[in-house]
Amino acid sequence: MRKQLVVFLAFLLVFASVFTAAPHTSQAASGESIVAYAKKFEGTPYLFGGTTPDAFDCSGYILYVFKFFGVSLPRTSETQFNVGTSVARANLQTGDLVFFENTYKPGISHTGIYIGNGNFISAESSGVKISNLDTNSYWAPKYAGAKRVAGIIATPPAKPAAPTPTPPAPSKPAPTPVPTPSTSFSDVAAKHPAFEAIETLSTQKIISGFPDGSFQPDTQVTRGQAATMINRVLNLRQRFPLSYSDVSANHAFAKDIAAMSDAGILSGYEDGTFGMYDPLTKAQLAIILDRAFSMTQTASSLTEKPYLDVPVTYHAAGAINALKKMDKTSVFQTKNFSIYADTTRAQFSAALYSVSEMR
Repeated sequence: MRKQLVVFLAFLLVFASVFTAAPHTSQAASGESIVAYAKKFEGTPYLFGGTTPDAFDCSGYILYVFKFFGVSLPRTSETQFNVGTSVARANLQTGDLVFFENTYKPGISHTGIYIGNGNFISAESSGVKISNLDTNSYWAPKYAGAKRVAGIIATPPAKPAAPTPTPPAPSKPAPTPVPTPSTSFSDVAAKHPAFEAIETLSTQKIISGFPDGSFQPDTQVTRGQAATMINRVLNLRQRFPLSYSDVSANHAFAKDIAAMSDAGILSGYEDGTFGMYDPLTKAQLAIILDRAFSMTQTASSLTEKPYLDVPVTYHAAGAINALKKMDKTSVFQTKNFSIYADTTRAQFSAALYSVSEMR
């Protein structure tokens, strides 16, 4: 009887294995299924080098999504651009990979998944989000091409229904166009050298203006503000209890200050304070951005004349000159840097915008 029972259980095991759902690698996935799965991670934090749902960088996100469907891709955006079949922009279909160049370094440096209607989803510096190829002021001019990957059945866009004929409307005088503001802030003109940086970071909710509609580009940035705005890009988590005597645990900046301090990016003083309301000097700005985004390593292949007032022996010379090399605005393209000057909101925006798109 026992032998018969063992045989019967073995039969059940084999029977169950036959009807187990097949893995995703058994057949090509559709572009719609790729997009549906990719959207599950919308809002996931960004982390340079991240390849898991805890945090992604752009190519790590693509790698993770496509691996779920049994498609193996190279690790970086640049190498991912070398696979698949090129697709013209006019022929983009759901599930295609779209690529961008000259973000944090020359050449291909960012990738996303086309989801239709001119939109794509990718791991940006503010996290996994959806942007538009045509209307996004940052991504539109950096679009470099698209690829259709083997093993993915791209979904063509739906054909619009034929319009119903309507009788011609009576002629009317053309309406007077309503002028639209050139900037989100009353005191930042479109010609301001930090305009694009301020607009982009404001859209990404990294930095904000004031209740009166101004941005106050020449106002000083404090150390507490710097810690919070940089961490809105990095999304680092606090690991240890807050230990600074001048920062209460319930302060709005407390968790960001603690996270930045835990990571060794922006630390306090020897007397046990953080100096939350102290102005951030321009030298400190370069140092903490280098710690956060490895500027000196990324900018090593770029060329730029050093500042006249920054000695090569100065401890922050490498970070300061790297900031000038990576500057995507004209804010830091000056002969002198002014090491001890306080950082303004415009300067901080230009610097963070220039280095935070590292992917």
